[in-house]
Amino acid sequence: MARSSLVRLAVPTVALALALSACGGGASGSDEGKGGAKQLKVAALFSGSATDADYNSLGLLALDAAKKDLKAETAHSESVPVPDAERVMKEYLADGYNVIWSHGSQYFEATSKLAKQNPNVTFIGEFDDKPKEPLKNLWVLDRNFHVAFYPIGILAGAATKSGKIGYVGGLSLPFSYSEVHAMNQALKDSGSSAKITPVWTGDFNEPAKAQQITTQLIGQGNDVIVGSLNLGMVGAFQATKGKSANVVVTAKYTDKSQFDPEHYATSTIYDFTKPLNDMITKIQGGTTSGYYPLGFDSGVSIQEPKNVDPAVAAKVDKAVADIKSGAITVEKNLTPIK
Repeated sequence: MARSSLVRLAVPTVALALALSACGGGASGSDEGKGGAKQLKVAALFSGSATDADYNSLGLLALDAAKKDLKAETAHSESVPVPDAERVMKEYLADGYNVIWSHGSQYFEATSKLAKQNPNVTFIGEFDDKPKEPLKNLWVLDRNFHVAFYPIGILAGAATKSGKIGYVGGLSLPFSYSEVHAMNQALKDSGSSAKITPVWTGDFNEPAKAQQITTQLIGQGNDVIVGSLNLGMVGAFQATKGKSANVVVTAKYTDKSQFDPEHYATSTIYDFTKPLNDMITKIQGGTTSGYYPLGFDSGVSIQEPKNVDPAVAAKVDKAVADIKSGAITVEKNLTPIK
C-alpha cells in the first residue's frame, strides 16, 4: 500500500555500531559513530509508491543496497507531491540525515535550494542535463533518457508496417521531449519514413487515461506504441489486448512483459543501485559533488526484443553497440514539441 508523504520510513542499519569512513566536508552531519567516524544517514524522496514495480521500486532497491553494502542508516518518504518536497527534506535535515536523495527531476529545484542553504549536507538530485550552476555539496544524476530511446526509435522504424508510431507520455517535460527527438533522429539516421505521433496524458500513473489515448492511437493506425509511463503502462497494455498481432508496445524502467506477452516488444531497463552506490561511496571518501550521467555502461540497458522479426532485434543491438562505441552520438534535444 502506498504510504503518505507525511509518513517517513526509517530503516535502521544492521550494524549501527560499525564505524564508517569519515564523510567529506559537505557530507558530514552531527552524528558520530565509534571512534569519531561520521555515521552515514541517507534519506530519499519518492514520487510514488515504492511497491509500484517501476521507477520508485527501483529507487527503494538502490536505497536498500546502500543500507546493506555501505552500512548506512536509511529512510524514505513515498508519494511526495512537489510542493511538499522542501518540507519533507527539511524534516530529514532536522533529524540529522547527512545525505538527501530526491528521486525524480521534479524535485531538483527544491533540492538545489536546500543544498545552497545547508553546505554541510550532501544532496543527490536528478536532472536531465548538466546544471548551469554546480554546487559544492550537490551530486547531479543525469538520467539521459534520450540515449535509450534512440534504439527504441530504431526498433519502431523497423517494426512498423503502417509507418505510424504512437508515443504515449505522462507530463510534457523536457526529458520526454528529448525521448521523442531521439526517436526522430533514429528514424532519420536509419532512412525510415515513419512518423511519430506523440501524446501526453498529463499523468504518468493514470491507467485509464493511458488506455484511452493508446486506444485512439491504435485506431488511427499506429502499430508501434512507445510508452514512457509509470503505472500508466498498465492502461496502455489494456488497450492492446485483443488487437492485431501486428501491434507491438515498448515500455520503460522495468520488464513489463507480463501485462501483455502477445504485444510486448521490449523495455528500456534502468538500475539506480550502482549509480547510487558509486555516488555514496565517493561521498564517504570526501567527494561531495559531481556529475553522474546514466548510459549503457552505467545503469541502462535494452531488454532483448520480442514479437518482432530477428532482423529488427539485430538492428536494435547494433544501435546500442554503436552508441557504446561512440559511432553514434544521440543528441540531447530538450526543445518542446508542439
